[in-house]
Amino acid sequence: MFAQYKGNPNGLIVVMAAIQEAQGYLPKDLLIKAAEELGVPLSDVYGVATFYAAFSLRPRGRHSVNLCLGTACYVKGAPDVQTMLEKEMGIKAGNTTEDRRFSLDLVRCLGACGIAPVMTVNGEVYPRISADKVSEILAKYE
Repeated sequence: MFAQYKGNPNGLIVVMAAIQEAQGYLPKDLLIKAAEELGVPLSDVYGVATFYAAFSLRPRGRHSVNLCLGTACYVKGAPDVQTMLEKEMGIKAGNTTEDRRFSLDLVRCLGACGIAPVMTVNGEVYPRISADKVSEILAKYE
């Protein structure tokens, strides 16, 4: 994955995307290797990795859960859903379960205020979510 872009800093995002695709996240040792091979300062590599939401510096779960905490979702009960998600998964938002089954992230807007509160799992939208629906929804994802 590095050979094609050796010495070419313009290939950084492509190389990082390939690393993430293969590993599920961006391991530190591979970011160091990318910096060396492409001739890019490591600080720039980390700058790109932390700027783009598509990149993760931590292992991610097989299933990505996003809960909206935008104003409409917040007012309509998203904090209760967050509490239940964290309880069911045994993690705090921003983390991945030990078995790498789920990653839980809070987002500021999913653009679905009319069906708030909203949660997505792997991009599948769950409208008008409530805390009592969390267990049933998570059970669908092995």
